[in-house]
Amino acid sequence: MPTPDEIWAAADLPARRLAGLALNPSAAPEVLLRLLAEGPLAVRMVLCRDRDLPGAVVDAVVEHPDPRTRTFFAVNPHVDPAQRAWLVDDPEWLVRGNLADGPRCTEPDRPRPLPDATVVRMLVTYEAELLWSLYRQTSAELICSFPTHPVAEVRLQGVFGWNGLSDDQRAALLADPDERVREVARAYARHDDPAWVESALPERPCHARTRLLLHSALSRAVVDGVLTAPAGADDKAMIARNPTLPPDVVTVLAADPDPKVREEIAGRADLGTAERHALVADPDPRVRRTVARHPDLGPGERRALAVDPDPRVRLAVSVHPAFSEEERARIDYTVPTDGRFGARGRYRTPRDPEAVRRDALSGHPLLRREAATDHTLPADLVARLAEDEDLGVRVLLAQNHPDAPAALLLRSFLEYTGPERARLTTRPNFPRAGLAAYADHADPQVRALAARDPDTPPATVARLTRDPDPQVRTALARHPYLPPTRLAELLAGETDADLAHAAAANPALPPATIDRLLATAGRGPW
Repeated sequence: MPTPDEIWAAADLPARRLAGLALNPSAAPEVLLRLLAEGPLAVRMVLCRDRDLPGAVVDAVVEHPDPRTRTFFAVNPHVDPAQRAWLVDDPEWLVRGNLADGPRCTEPDRPRPLPDATVVRMLVTYEAELLWSLYRQTSAELICSFPTHPVAEVRLQGVFGWNGLSDDQRAALLADPDERVREVARAYARHDDPAWVESALPERPCHARTRLLLHSALSRAVVDGVLTAPAGADDKAMIARNPTLPPDVVTVLAADPDPKVREEIAGRADLGTAERHALVADPDPRVRRTVARHPDLGPGERRALAVDPDPRVRLAVSVHPAFSEEERARIDYTVPTDGRFGARGRYRTPRDPEAVRRDALSGHPLLRREAATDHTLPADLVARLAEDEDLGVRVLLAQNHPDAPAALLLRSFLEYTGPERARLTTRPNFPRAGLAAYADHADPQVRALAARDPDTPPATVARLTRDPDPQVRTALARHPYLPPTRLAELLAGETDADLAHAAAANPALPPATIDRLLATAGRGPW
């Protein structure tokens, strides 16, 4: 079965014109229904996957005889998830699998959740191999209810979050009335039994051994075996991260000759004073950088790291919560400005509002950056950080806050060129008016902003459809102020099939041209 990329690559020029028409916001439901009924696969793919659809068209898509067509609708991010949910009992495995996978998003962004009842239906009736990505489309409220849900198959999903469950929730699942739930709960509970872990630990390096050494309760025999005869080069580093490691072994590993082991030990929350003190003086800067973040650093340890010869160590300790703003200001640190400033997921447990405010008002850019990622930042702090001198603070605020102001979004797009830049244009308040002023900008991504301005002059629109950058040409080919003669030229597609596709999506496409596209199956003439 061809992939979507292969389907599009195989589409000829007439099909690409019809696919553009399928995206045209001025196309009436009757036009879309005809494309659905008569269009080739590439047209149905674009129609069902890449736009919102009127109710009548949704009804027709859900009943369409071609499973691939229904599959494209199953992953459509533009329609209401409740409409995609109508496919929950589709007879085709491929359709159900794509519905469970959901629309493609770049983490931490996620698709809008499916209705809770639909997710429960899928958990009860779908094969296990279809459910791996379903959590991305599950509401937070339903996830929280998993361990105590009245439906056994849903409680089973709750067991998979074993490490985050309370003792009462674990006990309830171990005594669950459903044997399957009890069995899986017992399988997870075994990892808290050092004797079972010892008996189950593979002798050779493998995924199962890694999991047990990292996350399961370790017996003294297992620990001693790793210390004296490790099966793999990373065994010591693995147990160094394990929360059940005995205190005396933490001390031993803090002096291990392998800096990777010491680095893992330095990141533990239960370090004793002696271990911390030794690691602060460690010869490897990676180890010192890790221990610099430890919440229990004493004043002497903080002072030593604050004058560390490695600038990254000084930067790491400079944000330590025990420092006052005055102490922090005396540290010689440099904050990099070339990082990636993208979206962050919401905190599972909301941060203390006073702590967020302290960070937002801090003189340290890294602390202000952390505050800028908080989705619930109050309006006065949003206004303050929107004018921050640090690029990272401004861009992170623009990427994460639902009420990021239009001026900030535009400024961030103009100044930030990292890989998450394009996401800024999808934010709710990204401006449209005045963007024609950037039509002659040296950066093609900025020139393309002119396509968003409803008042870009026709002559400018026409000129930019001849821009050397294909992204600019394509964006402006869809502008409603594109002169009719130029629109007809692009639709002909004599030099660029992608521009013909974009031109057919232009909302200014004359009704007569739409009729001709349908009557000739996209072949013209124009």
